[in-house]
Amino acid sequence: MEKLTRKYGLLTAICMVVGTVIGSGVFFKAQNVLTATGGNMPLGIAAWVITGAIMIICSAQFAVMATKYEKVSGVVDYAEATCGKGYAYYLAWFMVNIYYPGMTSVLAWVSARYFGVIFGWHLASAEVMALAGVFLVASYALNALSPKLAGKFQVSATIIKLIPIVLMAIVGTIVGFVKGTLTDNFTTIVSEAVGGTSGGLFAAIVATVFAYEGWIVATSINAELKNPKKNLPLALVIGAFIVVIAYVLYYIGVAGGTTNEVLIKDGATVAFSNIFGKVGGIILNVCIVVSCLGTLNGLMVGATRGMYAIAARNDGPRPKMFGQIDKTTNVAHNSSIWGLLVCAIWFIYFYGANLTDGWFGLFNFDSSELPIVTIYGMYIPMFIMWMVKEKDMHWVKRFLLPIVSLIACAFMVFAAVWAHGVTPLQNSLKAGTGFKFPVLFYLIIFAVIMLAGFFCSSTFKNLVKKGKAKKAGATAEENVETEETVEVENASAE
Repeated sequence: MEKLTRKYGLLTAICMVVGTVIGSGVFFKAQNVLTATGGNMPLGIAAWVITGAIMIICSAQFAVMATKYEKVSGVVDYAEATCGKGYAYYLAWFMVNIYYPGMTSVLAWVSARYFGVIFGWHLASAEVMALAGVFLVASYALNALSPKLAGKFQVSATIIKLIPIVLMAIVGTIVGFVKGTLTDNFTTIVSEAVGGTSGGLFAAIVATVFAYEGWIVATSINAELKNPKKNLPLALVIGAFIVVIAYVLYYIGVAGGTTNEVLIKDGATVAFSNIFGKVGGIILNVCIVVSCLGTLNGLMVGATRGMYAIAARNDGPRPKMFGQIDKTTNVAHNSSIWGLLVCAIWFIYFYGANLTDGWFGLFNFDSSELPIVTIYGMYIPMFIMWMVKEKDMHWVKRFLLPIVSLIACAFMVFAAVWAHGVTPLQNSLKAGTGFKFPVLFYLIIFAVIMLAGFFCSSTFKNLVKKGKAKKAGATAEENVETEETVEVENASAE
């Protein structure tokens, strides 16, 4: 099977981490955090810090793994080395069919949403949805036709996306202190948090997880990264710290632009306009659009390489087809086409489940959050097996770091079940239907997709082959027995 060439350096890898994580989430999830906490700024900051710490801890653990394992696709390689080929296959299947496309489709919409703000389009209008589709296809085309150009765009978008964050963090904080808005927002609570203080904190943490997610995508370019055992760990750790610092300072800066009541109702765009004026707000909004497109590009990198990561292990449906690499562009085009197709399916689901009255009944859930939390749960067996297998590691790397990472992942899963399982489905079920449990119905869809993965796996194919061979052997034995019986009967007749 042909291999991908090593074309990316440390800077691109760091920009993959920073650029994929910092994007839309920090801009539109800030509103969700304020809503979940009832405008309690200290509680909101605590949520950003806790989730950021979890990201740093997990990225540090994967950084250690990156110094030891290196094959095709980062996290899938780590899963194979720790838990075996079977587990790696199902992790890769989940990522290519749920995780990557779920987030990528949401990012296409968010990019279009912030672009639509400039023209006054409604967030679920036909214009926004059509533009989101264009962004989705354009991102695929960029990665499929010119991966080097996609890498350069990632670096450029990372630099541009830091502009509104840095400006808001600095200018917003100063203006907030001068006008007293920041002090008021820190000391005033708009309303009681949903489910009390603990419930509000859990809901806020789950909201921030989307804003922090994407760092694991950097491991998907493992086979295309120069000196990956050195550069990938550095990129994961450096990128994680940059993201956490930027998010916390931005969140504080936004609070200096307007009151918590307005932020909860209208989002952060009002704060930009108040501080930088109408024209400045539009310019910064354009930077936000570029920021979102950079994140979309980073996620599409992972989505387009997913089936290749499976095919490279001679597993999944049609390994030769999905493992084929174009000699001119050095891109796995068939894998890319699959990635785009699944992204399109999840894009339609996101619109129907979250931007309408709910097309799917009980199966409406937030596809921007639950798949992310699922992958944290799937990290847990990897950390456990790391402790079992890596006997040559220092106790800090073998036990302390993975145990802390395991606790962090378990906390994320608990927070997601708590936040989504005890609150009504918003924007999807009519008022008065009572409390629903979207986590349960999400897990049903998850199980169906994973079952489909089993029927496409080499394990199932081998079972079928053994079954056919066994049946053929039994048929052959029956034929022999029949022939022997006929011979005996003929001999008796003679």
